[in-house]
Amino acid sequence: MKKNNIIFIVVSIIVVAGSFFGGIQYQKTKYPKFSGGLSGMGERNQMGQRNGNVGMSQVRGTLLNKDENSITVKLQDSSSKIVLFTDSTLINKTEKGTKDDLKEGEEISVFGKTNSDGSVTAENIQVGFNIMRNN
Repeated sequence: MKKNNIIFIVVSIIVVAGSFFGGIQYQKTKYPKFSGGLSGMGERNQMGQRNGNVGMSQVRGTLLNKDENSITVKLQDSSSKIVLFTDSTLINKTEKGTKDDLKEGEEISVFGKTNSDGSVTAENIQVGFNIMRNN
């Protein structure tokens, strides 16, 4: 009888721990991944914005134009930056967006990795709110 109780307790602990771990992994898939510049930690880039991860960039400005796989963003200093995106790039607005939501003249904020040619490959593009006043 005592041996059965011990087996029951061990199995119960394994099931509870497995369920907890599985729930954590599931929850990670439900929230967008934001990189660099959001934590307030890390060094400042040339525009005074914080980069939380080495090689990560935050591009903030007005969308000048777009094609099927890239956009050009006018920065606050009037220069521009080419941003590349893929089908796996998250494009957010107040609800989940698509690349059709990227419109010229729209204020956007891009988070992604800086490429060797100076362009950025986007991991996340936020659309449709006044980001220029948020420093």
